[in-house]
Amino acid sequence: MDKNSKIYIAGHRGLVGSAIVKNLEAKGYTNLVYRTHSELDLTNQQAVTEFFETEKPEYVILAAAKVGGIVANNTYRADFIYENLAIQNNVIHQSYVHGVKKLLFLGSTCIYPKDAPQPMSEDSLLTSPLEYTNEPYAIAKIAGIKMCESYNIQYGTNFISVMPTNLYGPNDNFDLETSHVLPALIRKIYLGKALADNDWASICKDLDKNPIEGINGVDLTEDIIQIIKKYGVYRKNNKIIVEIWGSGNPRREFLYSEDMADACIFLLENRDYKDTYTPDAKEIRNMHINIGTGKDISIKDLAQLIKNIIGFKGELYFNTEKPDGTMVKLTDPSKLHSLGWKHKLELKDGIKNIYKWYLNNENTK
Repeated sequence: MDKNSKIYIAGHRGLVGSAIVKNLEAKGYTNLVYRTHSELDLTNQQAVTEFFETEKPEYVILAAAKVGGIVANNTYRADFIYENLAIQNNVIHQSYVHGVKKLLFLGSTCIYPKDAPQPMSEDSLLTSPLEYTNEPYAIAKIAGIKMCESYNIQYGTNFISVMPTNLYGPNDNFDLETSHVLPALIRKIYLGKALADNDWASICKDLDKNPIEGINGVDLTEDIIQIIKKYGVYRKNNKIIVEIWGSGNPRREFLYSEDMADACIFLLENRDYKDTYTPDAKEIRNMHINIGTGKDISIKDLAQLIKNIIGFKGELYFNTEKPDGTMVKLTDPSKLHSLGWKHKLELKDGIKNIYKWYLNNENTK
């Protein structure tokens, strides 16, 4: 890519997209194009067609998606499959129609079967049933992978699909109603520390910038106590408890979002779709690329690590009456390593970075 190449980043405000924009700007790319959802509804076929006709981007990074946690995925199943399919269909097809030089499609490692062998390689795709709760989202992302593969095979396009592991970093979602495990643990343990220190100014500031079920820092102290208790932060027998769902035994892999962005731009700059499969393969499939560390940590050890970084002196209580979920979910990043990229930031340093970011940013929802 030339530094003046016109690059369209779909989903530039999210955890993934914002990290990619930051990486591109740091590398000197100056002709970046993006639109907010209010400016361009990617589920609207006509609007997307008109955007491509007007802007004519040379490169496209498709990081826009409807995303959410386990409850949202299971509750709004129709919304997740419809909106993600619509976004992908419109952007990928118009990239073909308008001769985009290269497209990068971002998915998720939730595409892999529930009982996939660990660590999960690209070849485990479609080998057995998916996890039920996020099946609609996963099927949409699998369709995006197959759409990129099919356009490459039939039309000679250069569309690459990447599947990042669990991400965390700047612009993450810290809303306790919808956030994923790592940002949720950071916020809950931070609130636990503030409660232990009787630091009501910090608790009120936290709820002002990110209310919980409408409760913010100007509400009554009793209301604040009740809402943070509902989400597992409370005082019991003169001890401050942070409650965490499950046994703490499940293991998860985490990748810093800025490392993920660096991997994406590395692939855009240095690799083509033809580099992602064996040239003499009878069937071209599974050209997608896992982006991960190949390292995991138990939720119990993760919580303890965050506790140490934040300086919380209270207790972590693992509520075994709540579900654990899948016990192990680890990617095999050997394909990415063979293409020439490996992660740089280890988890401890990444958590320190994101905790500092959380404290210093007003909008963390």
